[in-house]
Amino acid sequence: MDGVLADIEDHILKSYAAETGIVLTRNEIKGKSEEELFPDREMVMKICNKAGFFRNLPLMEGAVETVRELMKDYEVYIVSAAMEFPLSLFEKREWLAEHFPFIGWKNIIFCGDKSIIDTDYLIDDHCKNLDFCKGKPLMFTAFHNVEKDHHQRINHWNEVRELLKKLEEAPETLAIA
Repeated sequence: MDGVLADIEDHILKSYAAETGIVLTRNEIKGKSEEELFPDREMVMKICNKAGFFRNLPLMEGAVETVRELMKDYEVYIVSAAMEFPLSLFEKREWLAEHFPFIGWKNIIFCGDKSIIDTDYLIDDHCKNLDFCKGKPLMFTAFHNVEKDHHQRINHWNEVRELLKKLEEAPETLAIA
């Protein structure tokens, strides 16, 4: 969800600036890992565990329309490693209900380890999840993965439909993480 359906980059930068006074731009963070940018893990946990943090994430442009379109041909699952931030579970569910009300509860998976996901495709922004994908991994571009090139890349939701048409071998399931 975060970094694929929800635009967490801008949100975390604004929250980080509000907490620390350190203002970073999207250009300044490109190519850096989360650990490099936010070495104070406790501060990140404080920000992400604040009430409303996950509930108020902005949508990625084109996500709703593309996911709705994909559901015509694929069994779509939304996957989030939400267990890292247990307080996010309710907020993420509420966020999905608001922005993706057409996705039923049976197609939403909150887990700790995405390696359990067994779908034809997995769209995610983290190599740590894509490296263990049982199907075809598709990497959604994010600040922390711009220098990684060992997975098929997606830069925007408007690219997803065309990419899947090119890759298609009769897939049935698609997980969006």
